[in-house]
Amino acid sequence: MSQVSRRNWLIAAAALIAGGAGFALRRANMTGPATGDAVRNLLALELSDPDGKPQSMKQWQGRVQVVNFWATWCEPCREEIPGLLRIEKKYASKSLQIVGIAIDSADKVRQFSKDFQITYALLIGGLETVDLSRQLGNKTGALPYTVVLDQEGKVVRTHLGKISEQELEEVIAPLLAKGRQAA
Repeated sequence: MSQVSRRNWLIAAAALIAGGAGFALRRANMTGPATGDAVRNLLALELSDPDGKPQSMKQWQGRVQVVNFWATWCEPCREEIPGLLRIEKKYASKSLQIVGIAIDSADKVRQFSKDFQITYALLIGGLETVDLSRQLGNKTGALPYTVVLDQEGKVVRTHLGKISEQELEEVIAPLLAKGRQAA
């Protein structure tokens, strides 16, 4: 095999490998539709906050909800928190509720919340909440995973991986504007 042929073969092989890796990554990042039962289960969910106090998702019915499944050890989760805090600060008075469901221990979440000055609601989940995230479309069970619900409790967006502040705002701003018009 000549030098040129070998180089072309290596380039083609590298392109195939890169394309396959990209396809696998896209496939792993795919989300599916949330089932009606999963949404009902999410809205009926009751978990403890980091201080051990039971909290029900029902308390936020009628609001636009951003439900973020995350963990303190998850780097993309940590990276998206400042954006979630800015969104919460900007829209909290406009009927938005961000709920972080941590797949972690209460002690770690409590300290993390203090260190990062998290002001939105935090709940402590476990393996059952990972299963719930799968039912909500998170095919891989990976973190972070974000579900946006409108005022009626319908899923309008799911996102696997770090969600940007801009992406989230593009989804919630029209929902909040629609809610103001209906009031």
